[in-house]
Amino acid sequence: MPDFHVDRSIVINATVEEVFDVVADFSQWMRWSPWLCADKAAEVTVSDEPSSVGAIYKWVGELVGEGEMEHQRLQRPTRIDNELRIAKPFNSRSRVVFEFVPQGDATKITWQMHGKLPWVMFWMKSMMETILGMDYTRGLKMLKELIETGTVNSDTEIKGIESITARDVLGLRDSCVMDDISSSMDQSISTVQAKFGESGIGTDGEMVSVYHSLNMKQQRFDYTVGYTVDSSAIAPEALTKIYLPAGQSLVVRHTGSYQNLGNAWSAGYQYTRNKKISMANRPAHEIYRNDPAETPAAELITDIYLPIK
Repeated sequence: MPDFHVDRSIVINATVEEVFDVVADFSQWMRWSPWLCADKAAEVTVSDEPSSVGAIYKWVGELVGEGEMEHQRLQRPTRIDNELRIAKPFNSRSRVVFEFVPQGDATKITWQMHGKLPWVMFWMKSMMETILGMDYTRGLKMLKELIETGTVNSDTEIKGIESITARDVLGLRDSCVMDDISSSMDQSISTVQAKFGESGIGTDGEMVSVYHSLNMKQQRFDYTVGYTVDSSAIAPEALTKIYLPAGQSLVVRHTGSYQNLGNAWSAGYQYTRNKKISMANRPAHEIYRNDPAETPAAELITDIYLPIK
């Protein structure tokens, strides 16, 4: 059976004891799970003593499948060893390890998985490692937010399939790796607003990000961020105009910090796979429903449009 390995790290501004205690407590996992945000109806059960060896965290849901995690060793405050047992969508067992290393007053946490795929799924190894790595990154971001602020600003809602009217978007086309997407987009939208101002174009349209492509292996986005405009608008120098055709889209709404938008994207793709919905060859896009300069992070609303056939 082909082996696979995934590990991701993040630095959290808290002591190793504080970080260890949150991760060791299975009753806290629902708050930072990168998978449950896609399946709110999933049933989760946790042992009565959730921070002890032998404790079990169990789940079953339409989108997240069925499985359980067991604490096998708790070496406070440096390491946790767990066994992951999946029943659906396929049977598997994996070793999951958390390591905690002090960095001054902060803690570097590394989340690892070591497992094997069924022989019939050998061709999925690279893709699975990439997707799981993205999931781990999302989970660690939420864990960091939970420990540092006491909450996670992220709520995902599958709105359903809608007929979308055609749109013209005027903006700046750029690319970046996933870890830099927030800073890259902030810089891009500042450039767009400056160009709009110089050209006398109003920014009263909807703010939109259009995703042209994603290189999963390199985790690099090719995107355009800008505003919807009238079809007669002319693109100033350095900006580009994009036509988004009408069609059917699965709409996923995210409420909360932009840094957690990946939760809604993941939920949308999990939903399309589970419902066997075929994706269309049109760009996916986001529409930002309120002004981030005037709206608290917890109240930011973003609608994601995944084009379908």
